[in-house]
Amino acid sequence: MKKYLLLVCALSCIVFAKAKDWTQYINPLMGSQSSFELSTGNTYPAIARPWGMNFWTPQTGKMGDGWQYTYTANKIRGFKQTHQPSPWINDYGQFSIMPVVGKPEFNEEKRASWFAHKGETATPYYYKVNAERKSKVDDNTAKMQSIKWLGV
Repeated sequence: MKKYLLLVCALSCIVFAKAKDWTQYINPLMGSQSSFELSTGNTYPAIARPWGMNFWTPQTGKMGDGWQYTYTANKIRGFKQTHQPSPWINDYGQFSIMPVVGKPEFNEEKRASWFAHKGETATPYYYKVNAERKSKVDDNTAKMQSIKWLGV
C-alpha cells in the first residue's frame, strides 16, 4: 500500500511540476540596485541557461567596474559577455558589444544610449531594451547556444 501511495504522490508531483511555467515568477532585475556602499543583492540580469559558464548581461557600468548593471542607471553602454558571479569578484577577459547606427563607436561613453525601464523586458531566458538611438536589442538564450539579435 505504501508503494502505491508513493507512486501516486510522485506521479502527481511530476504532472503538476510540468504543468506550470515557473520562470514567470523570476525577476532577473531583483537585487540589481546595489552600490559599493550598500549591497541590496549584488545581482545583475544574467540571461543564460542554468549553470552556464558565460552569460550575456546588459552593461550600465563602466568596463572593469564590478557593478556592470545597476537599476538606477539611465544609460546602457553595451551588452557584456561575462562569467562574473558577483560584483565582488571582478571579471577578466570580458568584452562588450553595442548596436549603433552609422560609424562604429568604440568609446563606451560616446556609444552609451539612454533607456527607460518601461522599455525593458527581462526574464531568465529573454532580455529586450528599447534605447534612445532607436536600436532594439533582443537576447534570447532559450536554446543551447546564445543567440543575439541586434536590430537597428
